[in-house]
Amino acid sequence: MELRQLKYFLKAKELLNFTEAAAALYISQSTLSQQIKQLEDELQVPLFNRIGKRITLTEAGNLFALYAQQSVNKASDGLQFIKDLNNLETGKIAIGVTYALRHVVTKALILFSSEYPKIQFEIVFGTSQELIHKLNHFELDVILTFEEIASEAHFKYRELFTSPMALVTSSETSLIHKKSISLEEVSSLPLALPSSGFSTTLFINKAFEKDNLNPKVTIEINDIPTLLELIKTGKWHTILTKTTIENEKDLHAIPIKGQNMTRTAMLISLKEVYEKKAVKAFLNMLMENLK
Repeated sequence: MELRQLKYFLKAKELLNFTEAAAALYISQSTLSQQIKQLEDELQVPLFNRIGKRITLTEAGNLFALYAQQSVNKASDGLQFIKDLNNLETGKIAIGVTYALRHVVTKALILFSSEYPKIQFEIVFGTSQELIHKLNHFELDVILTFEEIASEAHFKYRELFTSPMALVTSSETSLIHKKSISLEEVSSLPLALPSSGFSTTLFINKAFEKDNLNPKVTIEINDIPTLLELIKTGKWHTILTKTTIENEKDLHAIPIKGQNMTRTAMLISLKEVYEKKAVKAFLNMLMENLK
């Protein structure tokens, strides 16, 4: 069994078309078909159902795909390990970030890039669930998020800090004199909230439901910068983690009273994936910068 055969198999599985898979791999269709047939002969079981020009995965093919992907990933990890020995002179770090934690990444990014200017970065903003999806599909090295999920065995969690949930309002409103505010008071105010896909909104909706409160939500929006611009007008208020508006002008955060009204910022990565030297160095710098 050869690594290239596994790669050929996975590409055919992805496209479910031998002709398209061969083109994507820059090989002939006959070569692809021959290599997959040799793999099937070695495994003594067909991996694809061949119906004319159409192919579908067999049950065995579907099960084998998981192990084939793991083998390819391990081989890739080995190659990356060797490259990392080059004193961080090359490499790329892909990081997923929720908007509330952008300032944490920005500070560390500026410091790290000054010390290791040849390392490339890909920064992806999204909701917690969007970032979890990308992490599970090996599109990101690590994500920074506020995420209240049951601990999953294939994830590695590292806590960064906690931040209270807060009513965010314009600095021009009379509410800024309050030291804290209750959920009941918040529910009577005109609110603009992040869309339902944001974990912050899921979190606060559960809190409202627990206290049998019906908030006056008049706007839902999936772009946090635009949401904050609306709040600055003073016509609406919103609910976010206090850290979200760090360094934001014309906005004020009032902590919300009650138990469990804080959220924990964390780093989440995949346990079984080799943590690149550049990623490890960046995360160490990020965590040191928080002390």
